[in-house]
Amino acid sequence: MQPLDEQQTAARTWFEHLRDLICAEFERIETEAGSEAIFEYTPWDRTDPSGAPGGGGVRGVMKGKVFEKVGVNVSTVGGQLEGEFGKTIHGAADDPSFCATGISLVAHMANPHVPAVHMNTRFLTTTKRWFGGGADLNPPLPVKEDTAAFHAAMKAACDAHDPAHYPHFKAWADTYFYIPHRKVHRGVGGIFYDHLEGDFDANFAFTKDVGRAFLEIFPKIVRRRMDTRFDAVDLAAQRAWRGRYTEFNLVYDRGTLFGLKTGGNIDAILMSLPPVATWS
Repeated sequence: MQPLDEQQTAARTWFEHLRDLICAEFERIETEAGSEAIFEYTPWDRTDPSGAPGGGGVRGVMKGKVFEKVGVNVSTVGGQLEGEFGKTIHGAADDPSFCATGISLVAHMANPHVPAVHMNTRFLTTTKRWFGGGADLNPPLPVKEDTAAFHAAMKAACDAHDPAHYPHFKAWADTYFYIPHRKVHRGVGGIFYDHLEGDFDANFAFTKDVGRAFLEIFPKIVRRRMDTRFDAVDLAAQRAWRGRYTEFNLVYDRGTLFGLKTGGNIDAILMSLPPVATWS
């Protein structure tokens, strides 16, 4: 892939820094729970369809007492988008060249009362340049207090930049994280945004604040619920819910499709899948 320019380098550096902050905090939670679990990091390289080097990334995974399975990926890839898929990417219809850098996180929790969570922010370059991403909470057993706290954190991050952001990006998340064949939402929502282009500095600052808001609120929710007692009924509900989560990620999720269509690392792409799920 081509050398990164100043904006791409700044975005990659932030995503790697955010990864380090999040992983350190998640490891602290495991330590507090009496676990010695830590993240294991696996670097990977991508080859572009042209045969040229296409960048790569690092996949971090931890399996512990609180986090049954959490994956945090940071990748920076580039090259040429192929075929009809490439034409669907913003700004790539006439020129298939692209560069994408971002962080993607999915946490599946051991205790059914602790919500699973997804967070992803990214910076893409084609003939256009834009940020996208968001964060959404996915509790098998929803608690109104947790839902309200998570949304309040996302709203505060949005309101610091544009009062119109939160209602718009919340509605976008509600639409996006929906499973049409089940006629249910994947979780209790959050925010989702894409194609945020124009003022790089302003959009980058907003994207940073989304990451910081996630780092601030999600560990609080985990600590609030991780010692809650649960039984076989709760566990069964969690595993059935995970089945629906899996269906969404494999059928509808844009990030999964983008990774598969651009020759990404399969283990990193599919790290969002839960460790145990059931269907009936």
